[in-house]
Amino acid sequence: MLEVTHLFSKRFLRVTALVIFSTASAGAQPQSPGTGRFAPAPDTSTSQARPPSPNPLPSTQPPDQISADHREAYGRAAAEKSEVRFGLIAPFSGANKEFGHQLAIGVETAFNTANNAGGIGAYRLKLVTADDGYEPSRTPELVRRMAEQDGVVGFVGNFGTPTAAAILPWVLDHKLLFFGAYTGSNLVRAVPPDRYVFNYRPSYAEETEAVVRYLVNVRGLKPREIVVFAQDDPFGEAGYAGVLKALRTLQGRYELPPQKLTYKRNTIDVAGAVTALRARKTPPKAIVMVALYRAAAEFIKLTRPLYPQIIYTDVSAVGATALAEELALIGPKVGEGVLVTQVVPAVGGYSKAVLDFKAQLARYFPGEKPDYVSFEAYIDAKIVIEAIRRIAATPGTKIDGDRLADALEGLGTFDMGLGTTLGLGLSEHQASHMIWGTQLDETGKFVTVGLQ
Repeated sequence: MLEVTHLFSKRFLRVTALVIFSTASAGAQPQSPGTGRFAPAPDTSTSQARPPSPNPLPSTQPPDQISADHREAYGRAAAEKSEVRFGLIAPFSGANKEFGHQLAIGVETAFNTANNAGGIGAYRLKLVTADDGYEPSRTPELVRRMAEQDGVVGFVGNFGTPTAAAILPWVLDHKLLFFGAYTGSNLVRAVPPDRYVFNYRPSYAEETEAVVRYLVNVRGLKPREIVVFAQDDPFGEAGYAGVLKALRTLQGRYELPPQKLTYKRNTIDVAGAVTALRARKTPPKAIVMVALYRAAAEFIKLTRPLYPQIIYTDVSAVGATALAEELALIGPKVGEGVLVTQVVPAVGGYSKAVLDFKAQLARYFPGEKPDYVSFEAYIDAKIVIEAIRRIAATPGTKIDGDRLADALEGLGTFDMGLGTTLGLGLSEHQASHMIWGTQLDETGKFVTVGLQ
């Protein structure tokens, strides 16, 4: 794992920048993302100030499919394109490091696909990653460094609600794009929308409303039979608020809010939540979790023997694939029946969007399994790419937060083959409102389940 350091000499930075740039220009395989390593300071020889190359690429095919006669021309044209940089700050270390890994893979897959198809007009895309360990106290400095030293025009797929809360005012003040943050919090869903904040994914309120309606209308539970297990921070609070709103809507009258069990961020210390659950006079029939995969798995491990028939659910932010793997390590059938709401179609499906993602993932990151997190990040990046295509249609246009916002708002209604149409506009900065249901079967695999 490469680390960010303040001790590089200026000479070393210049050399590193040249090495990285020359590797990217040659169409080489990208380095593994999610290293927490900052990209070098922008190379002025490839800045957006440079006019577009008058020589287009000889082909839109990737380098490994271009004839030998054209390889040199392809590499020269690629090197002449302007580099547009986006940042991604996520946990690449600690208890939640799998999220950073998957988010970076998803964005890199989409960026590499676009770059190796000849770029987007005069532009090539670059992802710069950094590790904040899912600690909001570390995120602001990383954002400033990416903006001031690495020259990013925005952020794609940043992880977490508390980390977003720590940086959003600064990002908005500096007119940087903040797209596809891995959070369903209303923090990034202002009404009317914040100028530079856009989302693909539905909100936690939409996810929890869908699962509460499923529990009450489909499974026949009474609202008082539902308990919430949530992370003790803005992420958990956002999910709990969604459950509360959904229950009150269904009840049509005020009743006592559901019991809330909590655990601390970046830990799997769920003992207090288990003790509080056992103290209930009447055992619940369902637990709606707003928790990340390790804490969720630990909670299920400790409570499943006490309540064998209980229904567990969690929101998409849990990291479904990682949750399934954690539960499989605990023992056979421990996770059977656990339901997770998703904001993307099942990665085991055969829709065109899923098949395209799998094909590109296998090409750029062979050995990596398709994951709900990486698939979502891939969609995020694909939407950003479509916005850049609009900007690139006018040669010489500089890409910045305002032009990206204009382009995204101009996408209107569009279809990416996800089984639902997407839409962005002046008053709509959230592309999707579709919730899918998945459930672990007896083999530990997620299968689709209807929520209505």
